[in-house]
Order: sequence, then C-alpha cells, then structure tokens
Amino acid sequence: MTTAGTPVAASRARWRVWRDWRAWPENVGGLWRRSLRFRTVVITLALTVVTIVIACVWMALAIQNDLFESRKEQVLVDSRRAVDTAQATLDDAEVQGDVVQLQHLLSSVSTSLAQQSSTDMTAAIRIDRSPSLNAPSGFKSGGLEVDMISPELRKRVQSSGQNQTQWWQSISLPTADGGEAPGIVVGQQIFVPDVGPYELYLAYDLDDASQILGFVQTTLWTVGFALVVLIGGIAWFTLRSVTTPIGQAAETSAKLAAGDLAVRLDVHGEDELATLGRSFNAMADSIESQIKELAALSLVQQRFVSDVSHELRTPLTTIRLAADMINDRRDDFDPATARAAELLHAQVQRFEVLLGDLLEISRYDAGSVQLELEPTSLAHLAEDVIASMHQLAEQHGTDVRLVAPGGYSPVDMDPRRVRRVVRNLLGNAIEHGEGRPIVVTVDSNQQAVAIGVRDYGLGMSASDAERVFDRFWRADPSRKRTIGGTGLGLSIALGDARLHGGSLVVWSELGRGTNFVLTLPRGSQRLEGPSPIPTDPADESPLDDLGLTQPIELPRATATTKGFS
Repeated sequence: MTTAGTPVAASRARWRVWRDWRAWPENVGGLWRRSLRFRTVVITLALTVVTIVIACVWMALAIQNDLFESRKEQVLVDSRRAVDTAQATLDDAEVQGDVVQLQHLLSSVSTSLAQQSSTDMTAAIRIDRSPSLNAPSGFKSGGLEVDMISPELRKRVQSSGQNQTQWWQSISLPTADGGEAPGIVVGQQIFVPDVGPYELYLAYDLDDASQILGFVQTTLWTVGFALVVLIGGIAWFTLRSVTTPIGQAAETSAKLAAGDLAVRLDVHGEDELATLGRSFNAMADSIESQIKELAALSLVQQRFVSDVSHELRTPLTTIRLAADMINDRRDDFDPATARAAELLHAQVQRFEVLLGDLLEISRYDAGSVQLELEPTSLAHLAEDVIASMHQLAEQHGTDVRLVAPGGYSPVDMDPRRVRRVVRNLLGNAIEHGEGRPIVVTVDSNQQAVAIGVRDYGLGMSASDAERVFDRFWRADPSRKRTIGGTGLGLSIALGDARLHGGSLVVWSELGRGTNFVLTLPRGSQRLEGPSPIPTDPADESPLDDLGLTQPIELPRATATTKGFS
C-alpha cells in the first residue's frame, strides 16, 4: 500500500508546487538549470518557432504580394479595356452641343463601363471648373463617392492630359454591413466632344482576394503550430530515451561522490549508453579500491604523525629544560662547549617549532581545525606584525613600508591564524629580500579585504612559484637561512587562508622579486570577484611605489599610508 501510494503522493506534491502561479518563474528557472531534457526541448522549440515564424511570414508576404500584383494587373487591364470602349463611344458620337444628347451620351458611357468592366463603381468628374450651360457635371454609380478619392490621385489624373496614362491607388471601400473592404481605384482621363476632358475613376473590390489571403495565412499558421507541437513531442520522447540513463548516471555519480562506494549503474543492452554504463561501473570499482587503499594509508600516516608528535612532546620538554639550563651557564664553559650549548639551544627551539607545525598539519589532514572568529582590522593587524618584526628587519638592513588605503574596518577572522600568515610572509620577504625595501599593502572592497607583501629580491622562476606552497619544499636548498623555518610555514598559511574561505596566491619573477597576496572575504559570504590587491604587479614601478610611502611612527599609526625604516 505504501509503495503504491508513493508516486501519487509525489504527483500531488508536484501539483501543489505548480498550482501557485507566483512561484512559476522560480520553478521554471530551477527546471531550466536542473533538467537537460527540458532545456533541450525548450531550445529546440524556440528555434523551431523562430524558423516557422520566419518561413510563414515570408510565405504569407510573398503570397500576399503575388496575389495583390496579380489582382492589380487584372484590374488595370479590365479598366483599360472598359475606358477604351467608352472613349471609342465618345469619339464616334455627334452631339453638336445639344445638352440632352450630351447627357444621354454620358449615361450610355456609364452603362458601357458597367458592362465592359467587372465593377459597377464608377465616377466621372469634369476637369474644367468654369461654368458651362451645355456641359454635364459628370456621373457616379455603385456607391463610389468623390471624397473617397485622394487629392493626390486626382491631381495626377488631372495633369496626365490625353495620353491615356493610368493611375491607381489602394483605398477602403464601404460594405453593406457598414464595414470596410480593401479595394483599388483606377483613374485616367476621357475626352467628351464639345465639352472637354473628364476624370474617370473605376473602383474594384478586393475582398475576394483578402478572403483568399486570410485562408492561406490561417492554413500556414495552423500547419506551423501543428509542426511546433509535433516537433516538441518528438524531441521530448527522443530525449527521454537518452536523458533518462544520463540522469541515472548523474544520480549514481552523486551518490558515489557522497561516499556511497558500493553504488553501481544498471546496464541493459549493448548500445553506446550500455557501454558507458559498464565503463562507469568499472571506473567506480577502481575508484573504490583505490580510495579504500589511500584512506587506509592516510589514516596510518595521520596516526603516525599525530602519535609521534604527541610522544615527542614529553622528551622534548625535558630536553628543552636541560638545554635552557646548559645555555644559561655557557659563560662558565670553555669556548667550544659554550658554542655547543648555543647550538643545542637553537636546534631544540627549531625542533619545537617543527613539532608544532607537524601537529598543525596533522590537524588540517584530520579536518579538526576550528576558527575562533572575532572582528579584526587587517590594517591594524599588519601594523602590529610589522612592529613586532622591526628588529629582524633592522638586522637585515631592510626598509619595510606599509601602504594601507583600506582594510581598517573590522572583519570577522581568526586573528591568531591571520597574524601567523602575515608573520610568515613578512619573514620570508625579509629573509629573501636581499636587504631591499619591502612594501606591505592593505586594501579592501565591498566583498573582501586583502594584504600583499612585496619584496624586490631575487625572485623565483615560474616552476618554483608553482611549488612554493608544497610541504618541506625550498626554492634553493643551498641558500643560507637565518630565521630557521621548518618548510611548512607557507603550507600552513595556505591552509589558514582556505579555512577562512579566502585565497593565498603568489607572483614572482627572477630579478623583480616576489609578491604574496592574502585575500579574505567579508563575513560568511563566498570570495567572488577580483582581489582588492592585484597579484601581478606588471605595470608597477618600484620607485613609484616606494615614493607613495612614508616612515611609520610607533606606537600604532592611524594615517592611511605608513611604513617604517
């Protein structure tokens, strides 16, 4: 009962979702993003509709133009024949100025026009407006009124003379039910003996052509709509046979990515999709075996590092105490023993730092690192770090400058970890800066805050810069170290940056120095857009940058641009 009711319940849930018309835009947008079948069918239908609309419009216009041109030619030929017959009647008549005969002559011409042409809507208007006792004013029949004829057409007809030129114009003709129908009026001159020229107009009803055109257009659009529906149905059912296995593969791969290593695809048939399914299952088997093997090795490694680090803390504490006691009494020893005591003390300190870094790395590997967030000004934090490393910079003869146009507003971060990152970057810059100036830049925008540490030392090659965050890697093992790093500082710094949802990137070039940029997002939002500080100082001039800075004043300075020398 439960199994049978599940599809019904799902169908009802989907109906409730789509019943709310206000949620349609969001639902359609989500369906567009999630469904390949829906997206492909919509694109296919859209392109089909555009193609059919263009084809139907073009065909309708072509048929309309061809039908109109054909009907116009028929009208002109019909009008020419009727007018020529009427003019022949007028030329053969002998009225000798008799008003009655002239009136009968025009009436016979009107009757002849109705008999010789396919329209009964005619009108004749005397061109000469001067008063005349024997000149008829003209005639009209079939409902054609003079005000239906535009002044432009009458002007053309009046100026055409007796060269039998035809002029035509599209007009609207009244219908019996009070509506309007399309039509054409054709005008030219006729010459009445003993009176002079007249404007003669014949109007033709094109309603039959309009009805034919409407039928053709209705047929075209009906066929076009039927084609759209048919093509949409074909595309939907065709895509369903392809996208259903793809959807199953996507669902299976998502479960595999979520950690369900035992999930597999159901394979049927021997077509391309079946081959894809078998390949996917084989890949899943290989991944499952390798992940299990790597997980076991990683677990052993993590336990080994963690256990060794913890086990070494107790003897290291004892050795540290003994080394401190011996180092405190080194003045009582001979020079060789005193030097050995100093070396022992320094190496024990370095070993303690290395042990702490190993423990930190093991926490990152185990995923047990937690941030302690609090609002912190990155600019003030940078000033504190620079001040704390003032003595080290003086020992190396290095001039450290701080440029801080932004970054003063507090941002949620773990100040202990960020301070460790900045100390590491600044220490490396002092170590490898060759005694040249170092520029520390702090800036911010609406999305992030950033700090950059730029030195003008020897720099690194592109291949070295790619490996600078690797554990225990050094660009030049033969280079003398004075600070005594463990080789894990940049790796831990990168982990701290990523833990904040930020980034730590490096630019370096031989002979131009190195630039590290740490970027942190504001609050819990993701890091989007460019960093407030560019990583590649391609267009910078070192002298110009140094000219923008001023010596820092201790204690903490509040100016925007600071530094110390």
